[in-house]
Amino acid sequence: MLRLLLLSGILWLRPALAQGSQAKCEAVQSSIHLENTTIFQVDYIPAPATVSIPGSCGTTAQVPTGSAPLCRVQFFVNTTATSSVHMEAWLPDTWFGRFMGTGNGGIGGCIDYTALGYGTSLHFATLGHDNGHDGNNGIVFLNHPEVINDFAFRAVHTEAVIGKQLVQAYYGSKIGKSYYLGCSTGGRQGTQEALKFPGDFDGILGGAPATDWNHLQGWSGFLSHFVGSPNFMGNPKFLQPADWATVSAFILAECDGLDGVMDGIITEPDDCHFDANKLLCKAGQTSGCLTATQVQAVKNVFTPMFGTHGELLYPRYTPGAEADPARAALMGGPFFTFAHDWEMFTTLNVTSHDFTNFSLVDVDLMERVNAGGIKTFSGDLFKFKELGGKFITYHGRRDPLIASTNSKRVYDLIRATMLMPTLDPFYRLFLIPGMGHCGGGLGAPAFGQGTSPTSNAVNASSHNALLALVDWVEKGKAPDTIIGTAIDGSGAERVHCRYPQRSVLVAGKFTCVL
Repeated sequence: MLRLLLLSGILWLRPALAQGSQAKCEAVQSSIHLENTTIFQVDYIPAPATVSIPGSCGTTAQVPTGSAPLCRVQFFVNTTATSSVHMEAWLPDTWFGRFMGTGNGGIGGCIDYTALGYGTSLHFATLGHDNGHDGNNGIVFLNHPEVINDFAFRAVHTEAVIGKQLVQAYYGSKIGKSYYLGCSTGGRQGTQEALKFPGDFDGILGGAPATDWNHLQGWSGFLSHFVGSPNFMGNPKFLQPADWATVSAFILAECDGLDGVMDGIITEPDDCHFDANKLLCKAGQTSGCLTATQVQAVKNVFTPMFGTHGELLYPRYTPGAEADPARAALMGGPFFTFAHDWEMFTTLNVTSHDFTNFSLVDVDLMERVNAGGIKTFSGDLFKFKELGGKFITYHGRRDPLIASTNSKRVYDLIRATMLMPTLDPFYRLFLIPGMGHCGGGLGAPAFGQGTSPTSNAVNASSHNALLALVDWVEKGKAPDTIIGTAIDGSGAERVHCRYPQRSVLVAGKFTCVL
């Protein structure tokens, strides 16, 4: 009888608690008032559900199992008289005292709902934002310097400042620790935060960071230009998908075995050097080879971008990454959209431009204008380190959109600037063999980075970069390695090494060595 009474009490108590949370949530609009902020929609979500997404970035998002019950708060923050940022806060009923801000992708006008769901599933109070504009079309930057500023540096800072105020007001208690999660543009945003606003976050997880932004756009534009963009139709430089398959098969044959195992993965692409001349068609050969013009295009693609004085501006395209279907965004015909929009709408501030003769002149102009101070290429993390900040970054070695070697370059820049033989005390870079852009690809690309549901295979700090960051910030336990899990259902795992360690095959097992 006692057991039944207790069970009955539990069943009665749960709805009462839910009603109390719902009432608190629904009162947010009238009870919380923040500077320059308009809360326009509040919804209590008691169970996993499909929710609507405002604006042009989509129609629905899924609140996954483990995230609800939560309070969804939608609001605008006016950053200046001519700019504003649309944000969402997902505030779980079960909160562990942690705050999480999230970033964006591309030209970044879409809230990352995957990250919102991921953060709340781990009981973070999680914030997302649209980076100051709706959608991924760069025309919003035209004649709007403050919108550019939101995109370049201010949106995430605003997310941190206003988001923390909202979270503390909602829960009625102080935040324990604050974290940031983002990849690609989001990785750049996290780096920019550490540089410009080092006190915003205690821990930053930034993947495949789009740092050295202007040179990245210039490099991307050159890749398109090398294969005939924008006038690629009928251009002898253009490589069809079948041609790229030929190139990929050749590169894999040349470099797959460098790590001691033929598994379709080039563990260290920087060791992969090949003679593209071997791809040239012989007399009478019409397939499985390239013309002389196409061979030159391949050589150009796999050569670093140097400036007019021979200085390195950006690393070469990563051998092996051309096999990823996302390669087509850069070398599939049209001029790469982000490079196109960034130069035209921010650097030149015009509505039309001919990219046919794209050159180092364009790259130099983007770098000199540096709209919004977006460059994000500095080694000055002194203040971030002094404040006790911890930074984990990662980069797929098969990333088809951002050269993974650039993340090594950033690490080395920080190390040289701060005169540190190793950045291990506060900054760790993990290079992920076989992984594509932010996730997916080959090997073991799932390690809790939150880029998709499949990236969160194991919720343990040994296998989860976000939880490893929490352990580092809150317990002082730094991650020596991160174990990734395959996404093909095999459950296969691989240890991922922190730079400058290398992943080396020893007795049939990959091991991290200096």
